[in-house]
Amino acid sequence: MRRTRALQAALTATALSTALVGLGTGAAHASPQHTAKPMPTRVAAPYFEAWTGESPAALAAESGNKYLTLAFLQTPAAGSCTADWNGDATMPVARSTFGADISALQARGGNAIPSFGGYAADTTGTELADSCTDVDAIAGVYEKLVTTYGISRIDLDIEADSLADTVGVDRRNQAIAKAERWADRTGHPLQFSYTLPTTTKGLTAAGLAVLQNAVAHHARVDVVNIMTFDYYDGATHDMAADTRTAADGLHAQLAALHPHQSSKELWGTIGVTEMPGIDDFGPAETFTTKNAVDVEHWAAARGIDTLSLWALQRDNGGCVGTGGSNSCSGTAQDTWQFSRTFARFAHRR
Repeated sequence: MRRTRALQAALTATALSTALVGLGTGAAHASPQHTAKPMPTRVAAPYFEAWTGESPAALAAESGNKYLTLAFLQTPAAGSCTADWNGDATMPVARSTFGADISALQARGGNAIPSFGGYAADTTGTELADSCTDVDAIAGVYEKLVTTYGISRIDLDIEADSLADTVGVDRRNQAIAKAERWADRTGHPLQFSYTLPTTTKGLTAAGLAVLQNAVAHHARVDVVNIMTFDYYDGATHDMAADTRTAADGLHAQLAALHPHQSSKELWGTIGVTEMPGIDDFGPAETFTTKNAVDVEHWAAARGIDTLSLWALQRDNGGCVGTGGSNSCSGTAQDTWQFSRTFARFAHRR
């Protein structure tokens, strides 16, 4: 998913200041849970743009979200094996960065899902497995997230150049398998999700190859989360209908990969991320508040695992007519209207 490096750089100082304020409260030094709670079987977890300097816990409370996907972790430079939030060395994987916020989410019965990659990292060689050639070091970063923050799911947003980096794909899946074996040995619940671009009929060949490689390395992928926006095919879309056909296509692809799993089990490994309002392509790809209601009803009926938004900070009507903004949906809506619609999904049983 997209973000601008200019915006990230402009807000780095604000983000650091926020982290230092958290240190002053003492909450950032609180010990993480020794064993995190497993993820629920149905979760709403919007992406949070971690470079804005805002508090994820505060926005989660305002919007009614218990779970957030924190985006993104990446290396500070290509060739590095160190992952920092936003690729910023002043924002390491440490309790001093987002520790207090993640503890607050956990205290409310939720959690954070750290996410690696994203469009900027995936096009600059700074996605962790593209950057680092040491599989053990990559797995070690995944494990450090678990022990530092008490999280139980890690998301990998792989798109653009990272999909074509077959060596990086191979390393990433080997590292996932290693981290999963570590989690089993040490009693930590740990899931991995792959967030991948999609067509209206399912994954592209490159996205499917990522999952095929995971199977080859015995890396368990608990959730395949498709980005049902930015199709860039020149057509006018009913975004809710296209979400359904994209997920149907993914379900068929997963059935071929995992023939021993039931249809219900396969639906339970699917996630969907929508972009509220007008996406990067433009008005022809507009996900409306009515689309959100339709998708939430469909997701609950199908029994998928995750509903998400790119991104939480877009969930407001502050820029009607503007497409692809990081801070508003471009459509008329109530603030947090998409979040509140998707929150119903998590409570349905």
